[in-house]
Amino acid sequence: MSINDNLFIIIAAAAIYYGTPLVFAALGEILAERSGVINLGVEGMMLLGAVGACWVATNFDGQAGIVLPLALLVAMALATAGAAIHAFLTITLRVNQIISGLALTIFAGIAGVSSYLAGIWDLGQGPVPNQFDNMNLFGLGKVPILGPIIFDQTALTYLSWVCVIGVSIYLFRTRLGLQLRAVGESPQSADSVGVGVARTRYVHVLIGGAFAGIAGACFSLSIVPQWVNGMTAGQGWIALALVIFGFWRPDLMLVGAYLFGGLSSLRFSLQARGIDVPSALLDALPYIMTIVVLVIVSNSAARRRLGAPAALGKPYEREER
Repeated sequence: MSINDNLFIIIAAAAIYYGTPLVFAALGEILAERSGVINLGVEGMMLLGAVGACWVATNFDGQAGIVLPLALLVAMALATAGAAIHAFLTITLRVNQIISGLALTIFAGIAGVSSYLAGIWDLGQGPVPNQFDNMNLFGLGKVPILGPIIFDQTALTYLSWVCVIGVSIYLFRTRLGLQLRAVGESPQSADSVGVGVARTRYVHVLIGGAFAGIAGACFSLSIVPQWVNGMTAGQGWIALALVIFGFWRPDLMLVGAYLFGGLSSLRFSLQARGIDVPSALLDALPYIMTIVVLVIVSNSAARRRLGAPAALGKPYEREER
C-alpha cells in the first residue's frame, strides 16, 4: 500500500478540499466584520452564488477555461446583490444587523430565491458539464505525503490561498486596511480624520458578498457538483464561527477552516477505509464545534478578549457639525 493511502494523509487532503468554501466565506465575513457590520446572510449568499455558477456551467458551451471563470463572476454578482440589500438596510437605514442577516438567509436560501431560480432554470437534472477538477499541480500529485495534500487540489483551493495572503497584506500592511480596522474599532474617530465610514462599510460588505458567492460556487462546481436545494448545508454558519475561531485574522481562520473541513470529510474518509462509525455523529461534529465556539463568545466581554472590532454590530450615525 502506498504511503499516500495512509488515513491521515487522506483526511488531510480532504480537509483542505472541503475547507476551501469555508475559507472564501469566512474571508468575506472577516472584511465585513472588520468594518463593523455583522452579516448573518452568508448562507443565503452562498446559495445564490451556487445557483448562479451552476446555471452558467450548465448552459454555456465552451472550454472550461472560459466557462468556469464566467461562472465564478456570475456567482459573485448574485451574492453581491444579496450583500447590497443587507448593506442598504443596515448602513443606510440602520436596521438591526442580526435581523437583516437572518432575513437575507431566509429570503435567498433554501426556501427562497435560490431554489426558485433553480426551478425556473431547470437545474439539478445531473452533474454540471463544466466543473473544477483536481489539478495535479506541476505533476507532483503523486509525491509522497505532500503530493495529495498540497499538489492535487482544485484551482479554487489555490485561489483561496492567494486570497488569504492578499487579504492579510491588505488588512495589516496597507493604509486602506488600517482605515478599515479604524472604522470597525471607532467609526467616530475614523470619521473625524476624514475616513468615509459608510463608504468603507458598503465596500467591504459587498466584497464579503463576492467572496460568499465564490464559496457557493465551490459546492455547485466542485464538491457536489450539481444543483441540490440547500446544498451548502449550513456551511455559512460554520464560516461565521470561523471568523471568531480565527480572531478576525485570515491566517488563523485558514487553520480553523481546514479543521472544520476535516471534520466535515471524516465520514467519507472513514467509510472509504471500511471503518464503521455512526454517520449521524460524524455529520454533527462540525456543527457541535460551531455551537461550542458561539457559546464561548456569546457575551461582549469574551468578544473583546478575542479581538472583536469594538464597533461590531453597532450602526453609525454621523453627527452634524
